[in-house]
This record gives sequence, C-alpha cells and structure tokens, in this order.
Amino acid sequence: MNLEKMISEDMKAAMLAKDNAKLEAIRAIKAALLIEKTGKETARGELSEEAGIKLLQKLVKQRKEAAEIYLSNNRKDLADVELFQASVIEKYLPAQMGEEELRNYIRDVMVKVGASSIKDMGKVMGIASKELAGKADNKTISLFVKEILERNQ
Repeated sequence: MNLEKMISEDMKAAMLAKDNAKLEAIRAIKAALLIEKTGKETARGELSEEAGIKLLQKLVKQRKEAAEIYLSNNRKDLADVELFQASVIEKYLPAQMGEEELRNYIRDVMVKVGASSIKDMGKVMGIASKELAGKADNKTISLFVKEILERNQ
C-alpha cells in the first residue's frame, strides 16, 4: 500500500478511536508529506518511496533530538510526547537492521571495495548508506564503519 494511503487510513482510524496523541503524530507526517510533494525536487506531485522513507527518518530524528533537549531541561512530560510521536512515525519505516547484521553487512562492503584503512571510509560509506537507506541510519553506519576500520589497522 502507498505510504500516503496508509497515512490517510490510519488518520481516519485515529479520528474514529479519538486517539488524539496518535492523530497529532499522523497529522505531522501528512503535513510533512504534503510540503515535500510540493517541493521543486518532486516530479508531477509524486513522492518516491525512497523520498518518503528519508522524510520519515528525518521526522523521527527531529523528534528524538527534541526529546533529548527536553530531558536535559528536566521536561519529561514534553520528552514523552516527542518519543511517542517518534514511535508512531517509526511504524511506517522499514524494519531496522540489527547491530550484528549491520556489522556483517559493513564487513562485506569493505571486502567488496577493498577497504583496509580509515582513508577508505568514504568508499564504504558511499555504498553502505545508499544500499541501507531506510534500514539503518547513517550515524550508526558511520560509527560501525569507523570502528571496524580502526580495529583493522
């Protein structure tokens, strides 16, 4: 099912269930999708699945960063709202790779490109971030690539 259709169906369900917290998160997704669809990079008002995944990842990241800021300022009530919204948005993302699975994939990419030192990090990141879009965030990928390359030296 198309992401936009899924969002609309879930929005209707949240309205009928009078689940205001979930409805607020879904409305935020729908608004971000609408803004993205009207952007210059979008062809004929269509949003590719890849662009939709990137947008959802961005929304989750924003919510988690906001929650960290709220927690550092002792505002657990606001942080809980942000974390709940992040959990709702994450349900629309593909399943994330496990840590060990991600490490093994990165090792395979390193063998494929012949990476042996930290100087080769760019080659590995280029391939890994493209192939793992939606399955792992670039920050984690970068951390693991760096860790594995430094251990190999």
